[in-house]
Amino acid sequence: MNNWAWTAMALFAAWAVTAFGIRAVLQRRRTGDSGFRGISGRPASAAWWAGVLFTLSLLGGAAAPAAALAGMPTLPGAGDGTALRWTGLAAALAGMAATLLAQSGMGDSWRVGVDAAERTELVTSGLFAYVRNPVFTTMTVTAAGLALMVPNALAVLACLVLVLAIQLQVRVVEEPYLMRVHGPAYADYAARAGRFLPGVGRRACAAGA
Repeated sequence: MNNWAWTAMALFAAWAVTAFGIRAVLQRRRTGDSGFRGISGRPASAAWWAGVLFTLSLLGGAAAPAAALAGMPTLPGAGDGTALRWTGLAAALAGMAATLLAQSGMGDSWRVGVDAAERTELVTSGLFAYVRNPVFTTMTVTAAGLALMVPNALAVLACLVLVLAIQLQVRVVEEPYLMRVHGPAYADYAARAGRFLPGVGRRACAAGA
C-alpha cells in the first residue's frame, strides 16, 4: 500500500506543478500574464464557494496519500485491490496528459478564475469542439484516478468536493460570463458541444439568442 501512496503523491505533485505552475509560467512568457484571476464573487456567495471548494479539494487530494502513509485505512471493500489501483494509475496518467492537452488548446485564453471585466477569445476547436469544459473533465478523471490509487475516505471526499466545485464554477460563474461576453456565438456553441461529456448537457439555442 505504501508504494501506491508514494506513487499517488508523486503524481499529484507532478500534476499540480505542470497544470498550474509550469502552465502559468508558459502563459506569462507568451502573453505577459500568468492567467490567474483568483476566486470570484463576494464572500459566501456561490461563486466564492466554488473557488474555496476547488482549493479545498486540491488540498484534500494532496493530503490523501499522506494520510494513507500515516495509516488511514482504505474504504470497506477496497482491500488490497491491486486491479483497482492499476485502473486508478491508468486513469490518472490519462487524465494528466489530457489536462495538459486541453489547457494547451485554450492558447492565450487560458485562465484560472474569471475576471468579469475581461474579454477572452471563445475557444471552440480541438477538444473544445466536443466538450465545453474539457479541462475540468480531465481534471476530474485525474482526481478520480488518484483516489482509486489510495481509496480512503479523504481521497473520495476530495474528489467529491472537486466535482461540486467544478459544477458551481461552470454553472454559476463561467457560463453566465461567457453568455454575457459572447452572446449568440456562445449560445450556438453551447447548443453543439456538451458541458462535460460529448453530447451531454448541451444548451437549447433559443431563437434570437
